[in-house]
Amino acid sequence: MGLYARYVVPRLTHLAMGQAQLRPYRQRAIAGARGRVLEIGIGSGRNLPLYDQAVVEVIGIDPSREMLALAQPTAAALSRKVTLLPQSAESLPFKNGSMDTVVVTWSLCSIPDPAAALREARRVLKPEGQLRFVEHGLATDPDVRKWQHRLTPLWSYCAGGCHLDRKIDDLIRAAGFEIERLATGYARGPRFTAYMYEGSAQPCRL
Repeated sequence: MGLYARYVVPRLTHLAMGQAQLRPYRQRAIAGARGRVLEIGIGSGRNLPLYDQAVVEVIGIDPSREMLALAQPTAAALSRKVTLLPQSAESLPFKNGSMDTVVVTWSLCSIPDPAAALREARRVLKPEGQLRFVEHGLATDPDVRKWQHRLTPLWSYCAGGCHLDRKIDDLIRAAGFEIERLATGYARGPRFTAYMYEGSAQPCRL
């Protein structure tokens, strides 16, 4: 890992994820979290202050130790138990059905194998558990999609592996989830980065 990816990208990501316009998306994603929560791609901990008393524990994973270091002061200031683990999402060290809620916000874009990560999320969720998500991804407009496909290789190289053109709802369904609620549309900003997917899903019954 180069110096840029290790030290610059985490700080740029922390700043970008602090935009005021993203807070309502975060609030909606976190609002229904309860019990024991796994947050995939917790990053610098921007979501941590939003968890309410329905949450008894937050386990946050992220492959970047530098991002977790940025999250540590926020985690330490909270009254509930927070555990931060340097961990890939594609292979989780948790038992089947051990989580009440899995939260993922703006992370599926950069996970190398998002399908594997979502299958793992389904595995660790209780049968009645819930996946709560907000992500950016592939737009509906053909012209925007064209630019997303064109720009993704360079964008991914410069932005810590972030992909502009992943179709988030299809990935979630393919991993064995039934989407309960889904809202899509553009946030403010360049349209190729600003098409949002947000909602909730439950593991499909086998």
